Amino acid sequence: MEFNEYQDAAKRTLYGTEQVLTNCAMGLAGETGQVVDLVKDYTFKGHPLDREQLVHELGDVMWYLSQIAEWADIPFDEVASKNIETLNRRYPNGFNKQA
Repeated sequence: MEFNEYQDAAKRTLYGTEQVLTNCAMGLAGETGQVVDLVKDYTFKGHPLDREQLVHELGDVMWYLSQIAEWADIPFDEVASKNIETLNRRYPNGFNKQA
């Protein structure tokens, strides 16, 4: 699935027209916190990393990201490609601890 295709499909579940940006930003923070909790429990509490739950939470994060971009009239493909451009500029030979 392409990013813009995902963004378009996801917006059909967007609720409300007022304060959408605030709602999505707060939702993004909450879902990111759930990802952090899964990693924390794995890293510090010795819990197995629940892959299915991680996929679910990452999907929720992606939904909120896509809808923030939708609100701002930014194609989600643009967000992804600009991020890759930034990574390529920062790390032209890939990431290396010694570099």
